[in-house]
Amino acid sequence: MWNKALKSISPDTTKKFYKWEVVILLWIAFFLNQADRQAFNIVLPQIQTIFGAKDSTMGLITTLFNLFYAVTVPFAGFYADRLSRSRQIILSTFIFGTATLFTGFSNSILLFIIFRCAGMGIGQGMFGPTYIGLIAQYHDTTTRARAMSLHQTSSYVGVITCGVLAGLIADKLGWQYVFYIFGGLSVAFALVLMMRLRDKKEESAPAVEVVQAAPKPSFGESVAAFFKVPTAICMLIAFTGVLFGINGYLTWMPKYMKVTFNLSMTSAGFHSMFWTNVAAFAGVMIGGTISDRIIARGKGGANRLLVQITGLLLAAPCIVLMGLSHNFILVCAALAGFGFFRGLFESGTYPVLYDVISSKFYSMAAAIMILFGFGIGALAPWILGMIGDRFGLSGGIAMLGVVWLAVSLPLILARFKFYNKDVEKLAHENDNS
Repeated sequence: MWNKALKSISPDTTKKFYKWEVVILLWIAFFLNQADRQAFNIVLPQIQTIFGAKDSTMGLITTLFNLFYAVTVPFAGFYADRLSRSRQIILSTFIFGTATLFTGFSNSILLFIIFRCAGMGIGQGMFGPTYIGLIAQYHDTTTRARAMSLHQTSSYVGVITCGVLAGLIADKLGWQYVFYIFGGLSVAFALVLMMRLRDKKEESAPAVEVVQAAPKPSFGESVAAFFKVPTAICMLIAFTGVLFGINGYLTWMPKYMKVTFNLSMTSAGFHSMFWTNVAAFAGVMIGGTISDRIIARGKGGANRLLVQITGLLLAAPCIVLMGLSHNFILVCAALAGFGFFRGLFESGTYPVLYDVISSKFYSMAAAIMILFGFGIGALAPWILGMIGDRFGLSGGIAMLGVVWLAVSLPLILARFKFYNKDVEKLAHENDNS
């Protein structure tokens, strides 16, 4: 039924440009994904005032969303590797769009938890590990870092756009309309994805030889394959610390800017998101280009890790300055520095991971990263909210810089001890399979 209905409008996946069309389609979907997610953070002060909730309560809502998200991704990654990545992305976009739309009807904290945390968390949890595997399926090591870096820019553009539009819509129409508009757009785009997004067809086996397909790995085997790779474990630790910092920043920086500098919601949403994400756009594209050129020139994939390490070490002092400075210009400059160096780190995360992980575990590997990243990172909004209740948000935000500095150490270990051995081991396994 599915194939018959879409046969007349199906794309030709064998055309050279289609692998970039996939990136464009996923770019738009992820743009809406991030805009829907960030909408709550932008209108948080207005919602908090209406319900009379504490910082810790509002932080807990974001924490619960991240936990629902984190619990969903291992199953999403497992089934994405076994079934259809494209269909899972379509379903995910429809679910998180619908949940965002219904969040606008919430008139209690309980309904926020149901729609925002459960519905949207599960919907977006289906998206995270799946799109990464689909991009990796279409792009080999010569274009993978650029493709993933280009895709990552959608997160920055989505957060910036939402930061401006959500604050403006909330100021003019009310916070509910933020969710109505962004949720409705996501549901509509799910229909576009139904028409154009497809999995890459596997190459046919030679006709002269009968080849029996290898059995699909079990859930346990997929998980075990990740934790047998030391570089992957080091990347997981670093990614978890980075997500902890980003979740804390995204949730509380708009309110911090509003309170510290007495800004409107529109202005606070703009300044807290614009400088960081514009700079991150530049950082991730530069980092992705450098990463692919390292491979093209045969200089060794381990040097990709140096780009990431540099990003973490230079971002850390910017984060501390974001929290401790009360000079508006310095805070905006720190936000830009944080964004640019964050982009350097993010440009190499999955390209490095997929250098050491077999292609049949791509989605599960991404799922494990997201599970720990968001599962532990989910605590950041709540922890910073409790710090805000007792001491103010300034120290909590500055603390995130220390976290980023600490998690650069596992990457340094991977660069100089594990990466080359893990690449050689994977090549040996592929030769014997």
